Amino acid sequence: MKNEKLTTDEYDALEFIRRGARTDRVNACVGRNAKRLAGLKMIAYARDGRVDLTEKGQQVLFLRACVEALTALAQDPAATVPGDVAQFLIRKSHLAARPEGGYDVTARGLESLADIQAQETK
Repeated sequence: MKNEKLTTDEYDALEFIRRGARTDRVNACVGRNAKRLAGLKMIAYARDGRVDLTEKGQQVLFLRACVEALTALAQDPAATVPGDVAQFLIRKSHLAARPEGGYDVTARGLESLADIQAQETK
């Protein structure tokens, strides 16, 4: 099985591409990481040289946003969470909306966060 753990630099490269970096020559971060990300099928090259996120790349960025939101909310219940991330985490029973606004991390969310953090230390 391939090692699909990404570095912060690789996540940053995916984010640059998502935001609109169109070739791997435009940004040094994208250029450094393009070969590995293409090998992991997270980015793809178009015939005109453009670099685009694949569906897998989009999913990886979304899951990272979910983990970051859970981490932020576990530390500060008033942390802001993007709407699509909040909807997904509520649907998965990881967050509960608070009556006064904001979100609480549920027991299931804390358990998932602990599992994720344990995986990162391996």
